[in-house]
Amino acid sequence: MEHSMYPKPPYPAQSQPMPGSTSQMNPPPDHGETTYKGSGRLVGKKAVITGGDSGIGRAVAIAFAREGADILIAYLNEHDDAREVKTLIEEEGRKAILLAGDLKRPEHCRYVIQHAVEVLGGIDILVNNAAHQATFKDIGEISDEEWNVTFETNIHAMFYLAKAAVPHMKPGSAIVNTASVNSDMPNPILLAYATTKGAIQNFTGGLAQLLAEKGIRVNAVAPGPIWTPLIPSTMPEEAVKNFGKQVPMKRAGQPAELATAYVMLADPLSSYTSGTTVAVTGGKPFI
Repeated sequence: MEHSMYPKPPYPAQSQPMPGSTSQMNPPPDHGETTYKGSGRLVGKKAVITGGDSGIGRAVAIAFAREGADILIAYLNEHDDAREVKTLIEEEGRKAILLAGDLKRPEHCRYVIQHAVEVLGGIDILVNNAAHQATFKDIGEISDEEWNVTFETNIHAMFYLAKAAVPHMKPGSAIVNTASVNSDMPNPILLAYATTKGAIQNFTGGLAQLLAEKGIRVNAVAPGPIWTPLIPSTMPEEAVKNFGKQVPMKRAGQPAELATAYVMLADPLSSYTSGTTVAVTGGKPFI
């Protein structure tokens, strides 16, 4: 779809319980279901995508499948969303494995990688995309548990997954982490989330240097405001209504609009691109 055709705020008032569901979003997000066309850039590759049931992860899964990859989707408990993605992947003639579970647990992260290696026959691409966020107007409102959950989901899981995956990765493999514009420009009401996103950017840069000699590339994507279930399930209704209004394009981005960045970073042809962050922000400079 041409970018100017996408809906602009104000969006209808809406709210969902966490972690949110795609089917209840109005307007419905575009993950590239009818628009993404593949060109064989990932033929024969085996990918693990966390948080691949909805939002950015779903768009990446659709794109990867249409580029020729087999995929394991790791997700928490959004079974209906996950089954929809599985169908979309299989319609491309690719293998789709669903694995529900809590990535805050180190042993589950290790199991995700082990299962991918067993069922897919290896791992060439790891997309660390699963995330937790919640908004708070005062530091006193952030419980110790909330702080820990955010770090365990957003950054600890990346470490456990990458550590488990690297021994199985051959030269030419790639790790792509979902960071955020909050990595460099923290939104105060997302204090815990923004702090983890800064950590993700540092983790990406450090790991890229550590793995360069193994021929494994590590990069990040920094999305701006993207229309995913995370938004109506974690933000106040007024913020949801005007979501994306602040960027030059004056609207939220659609998950489909990020997919090409992940494909580019996973593509073996991007062999000299490592340790970088690709920002997808609707025209807002990322410095």
